[in-house]
Amino acid sequence: MAVNCLPNYPPFNRFLPPVFKSSTVRKSVLARNSNGQEPSSTGSVLLQEKKTFPGKPEADVVVIGSGIGGLCCAGLLARYGQDILVLESHDLPGGAAHSFEIKGYKFDSGPSLFSGFQSRGLQANPLAQVLDALGESLPCVNYDSWMVYLPEGEFLSRIGPTEFYKDLEKYASKNAVQEWKKLLDAILPLSAAAMALPPLSIRGDLGVLSTVASRYAPSLLKSFIQMGPEGALGATKLLRPFSEIIDSLELKDPFIRNWIDLLAFLLAGVKSNGILSAEMVYMFAEWYKPGCSLEYPVHGSGALVNALVRGMEKFGGRLSLGSHVEKIVVENGRATGVKLKSGQFIRAKKAVVSNASMWDTLNLLPREVVPKSYLDRVNTTPQCESFMHLHLGFDAEGLREDLGIHHIVVNDWDRGVDADQNVVLISVPSVLSPDLAPPGKHVLHAYTPGTEPFELWEGLDRRSAEYKKLKAERSEVMWRAVERALGPGFSRDKCDVKLVGTPLTHRRFLRRNRGTYGPAIQAGKDTFPGHSTPILQLYCCGDSTFPGIGVPAVAASGAIVANSLVSVSQHSELLDAIGI
Repeated sequence: MAVNCLPNYPPFNRFLPPVFKSSTVRKSVLARNSNGQEPSSTGSVLLQEKKTFPGKPEADVVVIGSGIGGLCCAGLLARYGQDILVLESHDLPGGAAHSFEIKGYKFDSGPSLFSGFQSRGLQANPLAQVLDALGESLPCVNYDSWMVYLPEGEFLSRIGPTEFYKDLEKYASKNAVQEWKKLLDAILPLSAAAMALPPLSIRGDLGVLSTVASRYAPSLLKSFIQMGPEGALGATKLLRPFSEIIDSLELKDPFIRNWIDLLAFLLAGVKSNGILSAEMVYMFAEWYKPGCSLEYPVHGSGALVNALVRGMEKFGGRLSLGSHVEKIVVENGRATGVKLKSGQFIRAKKAVVSNASMWDTLNLLPREVVPKSYLDRVNTTPQCESFMHLHLGFDAEGLREDLGIHHIVVNDWDRGVDADQNVVLISVPSVLSPDLAPPGKHVLHAYTPGTEPFELWEGLDRRSAEYKKLKAERSEVMWRAVERALGPGFSRDKCDVKLVGTPLTHRRFLRRNRGTYGPAIQAGKDTFPGHSTPILQLYCCGDSTFPGIGVPAVAASGAIVANSLVSVSQHSELLDAIGI
């Protein structure tokens, strides 16, 4: 459920440490609610790039964008001793994972379902390993369940090896229980192989033979021996679609198949026939092993972004907000820097790293330097759809006291989890971190997860009556889901804050081509691109590159690029330092 989401942004500087503040020229605007009416709270948007630039206009490595992938890359490079400069167009760091504040309500704009932050060592979440390398901790609240509202009924779904069996027996069938046990018995042993090779050990050159092959071959071999011949054969499917494992186990129960599709879609934006088995096995190991738990950062997802920025700055890295990159400068076939919208040139002595999507990165390049094969690959890569968002601030009075943080609503299995207006995800993070809302209040983010067609919105004027009408119509499915999850004590008329975001909002503030979630690349049919490009000294990280979409994946991509830009000995020293 780690998705890239964003509604209409109000100012958030007061929620960030002073080091993040920007002198950007602003103009107050009114955020609009679903009816196109103006609520009493005001916000601001970036209207003009700031005139001054902090520090010298050069660095060893210039990183375009401060999303999770870009910050992980920049932080590790700073730790490696490189001079790093991150250029962020927005006045807030974090990309799709940033937080914002309005009327005392502090909202997550994107991912809110996390796990593995507190783990350390070989099998830790890649993002946890990056934070460990930067010497940063992230206090979290632990929990173990979310509410689901399905055609079969509604129930509290708990993670762990046994709790889900009770739900299956009640809402599905005894056959579903048997098939779920069969699935866990088959794939949990595979997690040893899936986790035996930490993503932070990977690099994009032949040095990988040292940092991966010689370092982790013994643990990989040991895991294969422990699994036995049948398990080892199953491990060969880790880089194949997860549906192949499901089919090989002859799992036919409709509820089990639907549930697995839902989990896959929430994880990577594709169903089980399009997601790598390794990703699903990793997720199952995180959620369905004894002692597992989910985690939510104290103070919200913004605390995660702040921790990455602190870690980067601790090692001398720099972050420049309100610095919009207009063009990647290429000289003699090499990326030598970037040109800002203000006209200023920022030199990159060793490399430029783009944390933008593949389509947006392409648009930053002079077309004459782009090989046709690269152009064709980017232009033919299918895209996931975009989002609808609903951010609310409201009174907690009258709501049940046991309200959970996460709620998932599926309206119709037959339409498929990837159908538009069919699945709604809801997060109420103030349940676990009360400081995100004023006393006695709650914050809420509801969204349709990468299923909103951009074509419905393309060409609309955001100020037009047509846009406002469509906005109200397409947000209604989220309002109904929220009312179902919160119960009769909730009233949309009593919300202090109402913000509705559309694909145009997503495109505008995240600068994402067509407001897309990311590449719709299906395992077994295609692979996510690597991190180098045909332009020398230009690299890419984020959800347009391997391993793909999701918070752990983009963290790993940033780490892989950072590792590729330093020596094998430096890379090995880092792996030793964090115990992997």
